This record gives sequence, structure tokens and C-alpha cells, in this order.
Amino acid sequence: MADFIEGKRPVIEALRTHVPLKYILMADNLSQGDSIVRDIQRKAKNRNIPIKKVSKKKLDEISERGSHQGVMAEAEPFGYVNVTTILEAAAKSAEEHDGRALIVVLDHITDAGNLGAIARSAESVGAAGLIIPNKRAARVTAATYKSSAGAISHIPVSQVANITSTLDRLKEEGFWVAAATEHASDYIWNANLKGKIVLVMGNEGEGVSRLVLESCDFGVKLPQVGEISSLNVAQASTACMYEWLRQNWK
Repeated sequence: MADFIEGKRPVIEALRTHVPLKYILMADNLSQGDSIVRDIQRKAKNRNIPIKKVSKKKLDEISERGSHQGVMAEAEPFGYVNVTTILEAAAKSAEEHDGRALIVVLDHITDAGNLGAIARSAESVGAAGLIIPNKRAARVTAATYKSSAGAISHIPVSQVANITSTLDRLKEEGFWVAAATEHASDYIWNANLKGKIVLVMGNEGEGVSRLVLESCDFGVKLPQVGEISSLNVAQASTACMYEWLRQNWK
């Protein structure tokens, strides 16, 4: 299924954040005096992205939201990798950084923006990759590129059919698996996150599922002193990843 970006400013943002685009569709009745249209044309030319002139009727037929404003762009499919590729990246990280390696597993995160924000933090701390389910979960879209500030292009992402069997494989490769859950008995500051760690983050509403939680070696939680119930998953992921980095910092 094609991933279309609709509207002048969303297309400009996609060009700015280097979302890989196949082409841009532009209504043949758009005013060439429109400064945003000219900016799209200039940026597309600089990136060698073709612009195809089509009728407004054609855009109406393709549009899912009816918000195209005469401009749409089709994104290239994201290049997912297999788990082996992420394990190879983790082995390289461990070799170069005194045994430390981090893999982040997302248990059915549903918001593409959250996926991007997590990818941005994961790339920042030097994680070897992200693992996500291939069904009922967010995938990499233009929104992911935007919220990751382009970082999603620089970190491997793997889609898997079964999270629990994947965790079993990672444990066989020498990783300890930590689940971020409010039901954990210990704070993350007291947990041992040194070395090769898999960090599991749960769904925005339900958290880490029971079956996945049973496959983890231990749980961790963030201390809270405020009145709100919890951080969102992207914020919590960032805090947990930086605690892993702090413990492994040389």
C-alpha cells in the first residue's frame, strides 16, 4: 500500500527532513506564483525528485483525507532489516565499547510519531537497532521521519512476527532483557544495565503485554514524585536508554 503525504506544508516538511520520496504529484491548475509551490519545486529539483503534473480530480481520487491542496508525494518503502543485521550491529558496538550494546524492542507501539521519537533517542545513545512487530503496530512513515528528525534513516529497524520468540533468540545471543513496566519491583537506577541489554517498551495504553513480560529477565520502572500517572512511552524510553548509557559510560 502506497504511503502518500498530502498537502503543501507536509510535503515541504518531508523534503526538509529527507523522507525518501518516489515522486511528487502536483495539480496542473496550481498557481506558479504560490511561494510554497515554488519552494517545493526547488527542493524537489535539488534532491532529483520528479514532479508529475496531474488533474485535481486525480488527486481527489488518490487522497485519503481530502487535504492535498493540490500537492501529494509518494514515499519510498522503508528499508527494514532482519534481526541478524541488528545482532551484527550489536556485536560491533560491544567490540568497540567495552562490551556494551543496546537493542530496543517495542511491544506494539501504535503511534508513528512515538516510534520516531524513540528512534531519535535510540540513535543518540548508540543503540544497535529497533525491533517492532509486523502487525497491529506503528510502522515507519513520513510522521516517523519528522518526529525522529531524520534519525530513523541512521538506525536499523526490524519487523518481526513474534516478539517473544525474538526475545528468546536475543537471550541466546547473550543479552539480558529488561522490561520497562510500572509493575516492576525495582527502580531502574538500582538495576544492573551493564553490557548487552534489550530494553522492552510497551504499548501506549496497555504497557508491556503479559506474554512478553514473562519472556523478560527483569522489570524496571522510573521513579516519580509528581502528580501525573506516568510519562508517555517516548519520554520514558529516552530516560531508560540514557540510564543504560550512564551505567555503561567510560
